[in-house]
Amino acid sequence: MRYFLTTLYGRSEILFLFGAVCLLAALVFITLTRYSDTQVMGVNAWYKPFKFALSIGIFCWTMGWYTGYLDGGPGLRTYAWAMVILLGFELVYIALQAGRGQLSHFNDSSPVYAGLYAAMAVAATAVALWTAYIGLLFFREDFPGLPDHYVWGIRTGIVIFVIFALEGFVMGSRMSHTIGGPDGGPGLPVVNWSTRYGDPRIAHFIGMHALQVLPILSWFLLKDTKAVLLAAMLYGLLAVFTLVQALQGRAIFSGQS
Repeated sequence: MRYFLTTLYGRSEILFLFGAVCLLAALVFITLTRYSDTQVMGVNAWYKPFKFALSIGIFCWTMGWYTGYLDGGPGLRTYAWAMVILLGFELVYIALQAGRGQLSHFNDSSPVYAGLYAAMAVAATAVALWTAYIGLLFFREDFPGLPDHYVWGIRTGIVIFVIFALEGFVMGSRMSHTIGGPDGGPGLPVVNWSTRYGDPRIAHFIGMHALQVLPILSWFLLKDTKAVLLAAMLYGLLAVFTLVQALQGRAIFSGQS
C-alpha cells in the first residue's frame, strides 16, 4: 500500500491530494449518516455525498495512476486541475444541499437551483469528454514498458467509462433516476437502487467502474490481450443489459416491475 501511495503521489500530486481529500470527506459523510436524521426523498441525506465523495476519490486516484504512463506535458497537469475544479464543485454543492435537506440533482424548484443543476451537468460532461481525450492518448502512444494486455485493459476501461458517464443524460433528460415509478421508493441499502422499478443508476455505476475493473483484471488475472478484449465486451454487454432493463421499467434486484 505504501508503494502504491508514494508512486501515485509521484505520478500526479494534484490528483493524489484531491482524491485523498475526497476519501476523507467520504468518511465524514458516512459518519454523519449515523448522527443526522436529515432526509431527502425518504433516504438519509448524507448517503449521496458519501457515494459521490468515495467515487470521485477512487476516480482521481485511478486517473492519477494511469496518466503517469503518458508522456509528460502541461496538458496532463491541466487535466488534473480541471478534475479538481469540476468535481470539487459537484461534491461541494451536493454536500451543501444534503445539509439543507434538499435535492441537488433534478432540482428545478427555483431558477438558482435549476442553474446549479445545469452547471453540474456541464461539469460532468466536461469530465467525461476530457477523460475521453486521455483515452485517445492511450490509443495514440506506445507503451513498450507495459504488457499489451494491461494497456488494452486501460483503453477499454476508459472507453466504457466515458460511454456510461454520458449515459447520465438518460436520467437528466427525464429529470428522474427511476423509470416506471417515482423517485424515492424502496431501494437497496446505501446505494438506494430501486427494488421495484427501472433504475439507470445501476448501468451508470457498472459502466463507469470499468475504469478500475478491466485494468485490474488484465493485470492480475487475464494476462492476455484477447482475453481482455473478450472481458471488456462481456462487461460492456452487462452494463447495456442493466440499462435496457431499466429503460423497460424493470428492477434488477426484484421480480417486480
